[in-house]
Amino acid sequence: MRAVAHLRQLSDRHPLLADVALAGATAAVSLVLGRQDPPEQFRGLDGVGYALTCLVNATLVARRRAPSSVLLLYCTLWVGYIAAGYWPVVNSAGALLALYTVAAHRPSRISVIAAVVVATVWLYGGLALGTGFAWAALAQSVVWTAVVWHFGNRAQQLAERNRRLAVLAERLRRDREERALRAVTEERVHIARELHDVVAHHMSVISVQAGLARYVLESDPVTSRTALETVLRTSGEALREMRRVLAVLHVDADEVDGAPDGETYQPSPGIDRLDELVERVRGAGVPVEVVVVGVPRPLAAGLDLCAYRVIQECLTNVLRHAGPTCATVTLHYVADRFVVRVSDAGRGMAESQDDAKRGHGLIGMRERARVYGGTLVTGSRPHGGFEVLLTLPTPAAEAEWTEPGKGRA
Repeated sequence: MRAVAHLRQLSDRHPLLADVALAGATAAVSLVLGRQDPPEQFRGLDGVGYALTCLVNATLVARRRAPSSVLLLYCTLWVGYIAAGYWPVVNSAGALLALYTVAAHRPSRISVIAAVVVATVWLYGGLALGTGFAWAALAQSVVWTAVVWHFGNRAQQLAERNRRLAVLAERLRRDREERALRAVTEERVHIARELHDVVAHHMSVISVQAGLARYVLESDPVTSRTALETVLRTSGEALREMRRVLAVLHVDADEVDGAPDGETYQPSPGIDRLDELVERVRGAGVPVEVVVVGVPRPLAAGLDLCAYRVIQECLTNVLRHAGPTCATVTLHYVADRFVVRVSDAGRGMAESQDDAKRGHGLIGMRERARVYGGTLVTGSRPHGGFEVLLTLPTPAAEAEWTEPGKGRA
């Protein structure tokens, strides 16, 4: 098996070298066979016989570059070899190899004619033994050529099928990449619109607080200082979010314009509205439990929105795909990160589902996490069900926040 594997690798990487080696091996086998005592009707292998045997088998070097021509030349030299009175069996293996090559690389109508030519020469060599061997020679010529032609033709069909499968696989890969890219682009535009709302909110706060600070600058310095601190903190949050967005989003200016005339934007949802989302899912028939680990603290508006949207998508997937089950949403507040885990005990994500149906939601969630430098991991649970783990890094200012009245760490 290892020898066959090495031969295949050699044939794929260096086809000419492989053909030379195979032609040499065939010639060596023919010469060894020719050194045996032939039947009394034939002459022993002499200098001319050796030369003819080497010449006949040397034609096999070009068998893959010109299969039909090589087979015709081989059969012509083989007929001359037989006419000179030498044993026909000596060069029969090379003829079958040439026939296999024609059947594997040429259309059936050409390979059938090649099979007839080889069978005819084989029958001619068998008749040299005498008319008493005619039926045996006919049977051998038909059986051997038919078997070799069949395997060669099957090899050609398999190669053609593999070529078609390779083309189809490449088309499917391109289509999958195009769908994924389209989904990413659509999700980025959607994220850009939502972040536009967040930035607009920040700028509104900055504008109001800056105006207040200017109004009470002399009359109430304490209030003015508090307003300026709010401006500083809010502007820092806005800058951090804009840096994240500009790193991954590339959208036209018209994609982040305001709402159409007559339409007003609603405030972006966040973790503070998680109860409303959970109640809606419970109303749809799926029990949902919310677990909070650590001390809850306010998140930046973009992070808050990202976490809410991921939870929303996860619970929507539970409703669509998990079947009768229950879900658990765990919010884990750590010093330098915010972790969301959404798990269910349903049947999980079926592998047979179409990528377009199951992949775009996951792509959208990963894009949201990547905007804020986070990660999103999905997979089936060991004891059944599906789980989504979202990890978002939190700025140092948020990590130092504690509940009112407890001071800072």
